[in-house]
Amino acid sequence: QVQLVESGGGLVQPGGSLRLSCTASGIDFSPWTWAWYRQIPGKEREWVASISRGGAITYTDSVQDRFTISRDNAKSTAYLQMNDLKPEDTAVYYCNRLSWSPFSWGQGTQVTVSS
Repeated sequence: QVQLVESGGGLVQPGGSLRLSCTASGIDFSPWTWAWYRQIPGKEREWVASISRGGAITYTDSVQDRFTISRDNAKSTAYLQMNDLKPEDTAVYYCNRLSWSPFSWGQGTQVTVSS
């Protein structure tokens, strides 16, 4: 059974940093492109960043130069280092494979950026 567990969220002031982790179990982590998504209540889940099996990385424009995605296949874990956080980054963050058929979603981790 596939399980995705996100962690590392919290309350941070504008300009602060957080590092999110996403650990997968029940699957072979390494073949997939992994992505981070975020969702604000009442809005669609949006793609934030992704990293391919070979390490190719892409970001949505709003987080370029502030967020860094990485992966550790040996630990079946994807990371999102978030720097210079802004109030508009406030959301629940999720990870999943980048696919038309994602795995079952985890519970996400709440990131709140507020002074």
